[in-house]
Amino acid sequence: MTEQFRLHNTLSRQVEPFAPADGQRVRMYTCGPTVYNPAHLGNFRTFLFEDLLRRTLRLAGWDVEQVMNLTDVDDKIIKRAEDQGKTIGEVTDPVVEVFHQDREFLRIQPAEHYPRATAYIAEMIELVRRLEERGVAYQADDGSVYFAIARFPQYGRLSRLDTRELKAGARVAQDDYSKENAQDFALWKAATEQDERAGAAWDSPWGRGRPGWHLECSAMAMALLGETIDLHCGGIDLIFPHHEDEIAQSEAASGKPFSRLWCHGEFLLVEGSKMAKRVGNVVTVKMLREDGFSAAALRHFVFSTHYRKQLNLTDEALEASRNAVHRVGEFAERLRAATGGTPELAAAARDAEQAVRDALFDDLNAPEALGALFTFLKRANAELDRGGDDPAALDAARRAFAAIDGVLDLVPERTVDDPQLAAWVEERLQARKDARARRDFAAADAIRAELDARGIEVKDTPQGTKWTKVR
Repeated sequence: MTEQFRLHNTLSRQVEPFAPADGQRVRMYTCGPTVYNPAHLGNFRTFLFEDLLRRTLRLAGWDVEQVMNLTDVDDKIIKRAEDQGKTIGEVTDPVVEVFHQDREFLRIQPAEHYPRATAYIAEMIELVRRLEERGVAYQADDGSVYFAIARFPQYGRLSRLDTRELKAGARVAQDDYSKENAQDFALWKAATEQDERAGAAWDSPWGRGRPGWHLECSAMAMALLGETIDLHCGGIDLIFPHHEDEIAQSEAASGKPFSRLWCHGEFLLVEGSKMAKRVGNVVTVKMLREDGFSAAALRHFVFSTHYRKQLNLTDEALEASRNAVHRVGEFAERLRAATGGTPELAAAARDAEQAVRDALFDDLNAPEALGALFTFLKRANAELDRGGDDPAALDAARRAFAAIDGVLDLVPERTVDDPQLAAWVEERLQARKDARARRDFAAADAIRAELDARGIEVKDTPQGTKWTKVR
C-alpha cells in the first residue's frame, strides 16, 4: 500500500488524492514541443516538472505509460517551410533531433510514445467525422470544419471562462464570417496553396486540408491511451484554448471524461519577464550547456521552485544551483569511498528518504524534497567524519541516497564529455605530481592555478588526486 499521493487538479483548483484508474498504470499525456524551433528553457521547465512527476509516480509504485506528442504540422511550421522553400518534414526533422539531444542531456526519461501529428491524420479525420455525426461539428463555406462550442454546454470549465466573454478561437482568423460563431475553433482547415507546397495537405471527406492544432492532441491521446486517460499535463499557457478545446472535442466525441486530472506548470521568467522570442530573451539548453552548466545544475535550478510558482532565471540562481550540485557530487564520491557507518547514519538515511517521499507525494513539493536531501548530506557527512565501522548503516545510506537521486537526479557527471580536455587535465596532473616529487611546489601551485582557470577542481585524497569539472 503506497502512501497517499496528492496532486493539484486544474479542473477543481484543488490538491486532490490521485491514483491510476486501474491501480497499476498511470496513462499520462504531456503536450510536447511544436518543432519549428528548438525548445527553449521555458519549455524544458515544463518537461522537467513532468519528468519529476513521472519519476515520483514510479516511486509511488505505479507503472507509467507516457505520451509526449511532437507537433510537426501547424501554422508556424508551414510558414517556416514557405520562407525556406522546404517541406514541413525538412523543417521539423532536424528540430526533433535537437529536442531529443537536449532532453537526453537534461536526463529527462524517455516517454513510451513520441507520436508525430503527421502520422495520425487518419485518426484525426475519424475524430472529426464522429463530431460531425454528433452534431457538434460543421463545415463552413470556406471548406473548413469547425467545432460549435455553443453545442457543448460544458465548454469553459477548465479555464473557468464565461463563453459570452470569449474571443475568437486561437489560430483561427477572427474576421472569418463563414463560421456560425466567432468563438468556434477549427478542427480541419481547408488547404491553401501554401499548405500544398509545404506538403501539409491531405485528402479528407471535406476536401484537401490539414488538422487544427487542438485536434491533433485529442486524436493521438485517445489512439494511444484510450478515451479516458489518468493525467494530462502541460504549461499554464495551454489551459486556454488548447486544453479547453481538447476537452470539448474529446468528450463530445466519446461521451466520456477525457482526463481524470489536469496538471499545469507555471512560467519560467528571465530577470522577471516571461521568456518569449518576440522580446529576445530566449535561453536554450544549448546556450547554458556551452556556458558550462551541467544537467544536474539545471535540474536543481528548476526543482528549487515549486512547479506551480513562477521561476526566475538569473545568473545568481544558476550559480547557486551549480554550487549545490557540486556538494551533492562530493557527497556521492565520499559515500562511494566510505568503508563503514554509524547507527545515526542509518537513522539519517531513513529520515531523509521518508521526508523526500512525503514532500514529493504532497503535490510534487520539490523544494521541500531538496531541503530534506541537503539535511541528509549535513547529517551524513557528520557521521562519516566519525568514521564508524557499521557496513549495514553504510549500505542503508547508499540505498537511501540512490532512491532519492533516482527521482531528483542531481549527481553531476563524474567525467567530462570532452576527451581532449580530459587528456589535458591528466597530463597537467602528472606534471603537477612530478613537480611535487622533486619538491618544486611553486611549479605545482602554478599548474593547479592553470587547472582552476579551466574550471577544474583538484583534490588530494588518501586514494590519490581527484579532479572534477565545476564550471
